[in-house]
Amino acid sequence: MSPAAPTEQVPTSTYAYRVPGGDAPGENPQEPRKRGWLRWAVLVVLLSLAGLITWRTVTAKREERATAVRRQRAMANQAVPVQVAPVRQETVPIYLTGLGTITPYYSVKIIPRVTGELTNVYFREGQDVRKGAELMTIDPRPYQATLDQAKGQLARDQAQLHNNQAEYNRYKALYDQGVVSKEQLDTMQSNLGQFVGAIQGDEAAIEAAQLNITYCHIKSPIDGKVGLRQVDPGNLVTANTTQTVIVNQFRPIAVYFTLPEDQLQRVLAKLRQDHKLDAVAFDRSDTTQLESGQLTAADNQIDVTTGTDKLKAVFANTDEKLFPNQFVNVHLILEQRKNSIVVPSAAIQHSTDNDYVWLVKPDANPAPADQPAASGNGSGAPGSAGSKPGSGTVVMQPVVIDTTQGSMVVLKSGLEANQQVVVDGADKLQDGAKVSTTVAVHHRVQKQQQQQQLGPS
Repeated sequence: MSPAAPTEQVPTSTYAYRVPGGDAPGENPQEPRKRGWLRWAVLVVLLSLAGLITWRTVTAKREERATAVRRQRAMANQAVPVQVAPVRQETVPIYLTGLGTITPYYSVKIIPRVTGELTNVYFREGQDVRKGAELMTIDPRPYQATLDQAKGQLARDQAQLHNNQAEYNRYKALYDQGVVSKEQLDTMQSNLGQFVGAIQGDEAAIEAAQLNITYCHIKSPIDGKVGLRQVDPGNLVTANTTQTVIVNQFRPIAVYFTLPEDQLQRVLAKLRQDHKLDAVAFDRSDTTQLESGQLTAADNQIDVTTGTDKLKAVFANTDEKLFPNQFVNVHLILEQRKNSIVVPSAAIQHSTDNDYVWLVKPDANPAPADQPAASGNGSGAPGSAGSKPGSGTVVMQPVVIDTTQGSMVVLKSGLEANQQVVVDGADKLQDGAKVSTTVAVHHRVQKQQQQQQLGPS
């Protein structure tokens, strides 16, 4: 009997294992599927949120642009408040401006010519005095004593001269009779001549003493105004040294000012042609006219350090608005240019190509006069009482500038008289924009000030 075949033992394990293609023991086959769907759902939500945000952003920008367009259209249809000024055609003075200093026409420092005690002062400080008026007195008694002494010497010399004259006459008669010699007669004649010379010296001494007494009474040499007293009565003053007071002439008064050498020939040519040039003095700010006068002379040399020449103008100064050492701006009128087109300098706008103004063309059917005008943004309120409202359309009008005089501009071309140009509110304008126009109440005052700046027409 053959032995029995051994039985194959299959090892057993307590660990579960997964057969390929099979499920692990205890695992739910639905779980991986759920996790995949969850990832897709989150991705879809995120994409949806991103799309929503993008759509809202784009929509908001479109609405913002649409709102801006609507606002721009509304503003284009709405009138912009501006201030306007008329274009004027008038005679304009063409002038040069120089900085000057007021100087007295005559200025005299009162310095005594004799030494002595100042006894009396007859003027008030700042008083107007006439030529020849006595200002102060120096004690004349020492000079009176000198005068009396000179007179006594003269009387003695005259007596001796009289005696020598008689002796000479006697010797002359004796010489004619041959009693005395020629030598004796010549001696008597010499003595007589010495006393004649002594008398002439005595008379000169008397005249000098009398002049010193006159100098004791100090008088004003000019018509003018005295300044502050620099020496009080009782003080000793020294001849040709002590300055007691200054007298300045105010009417008329002079102004010394300078101009660049490039402008000098133009001024001298007009001065030779017309023999005079009008000059107008303005205050330090160059806004207020003080006095009108005439140019009288130019210096005979140019200052090499500054390249300028000094000129002198004289003003009547009747109201004494000009004061010595006062700084002024002098407008030297070269010509009166007639029929010039003038606009305020505030109306001129500048571009890269040219200069232009905003020209207002009034509407065919203007608003009623009682319609309230919109207030502007300028310094003057366009809707203030007394201004006349209007409406129109602005156009960009190129202009050619001839010259600028103060706050006014003279044009060569581009505008005509009585047109309206914008002087305030131009920063919001576009070509063809609607505007509501007003002229401020103070426009007439401004016009007067501008004309005053231009000087006499």
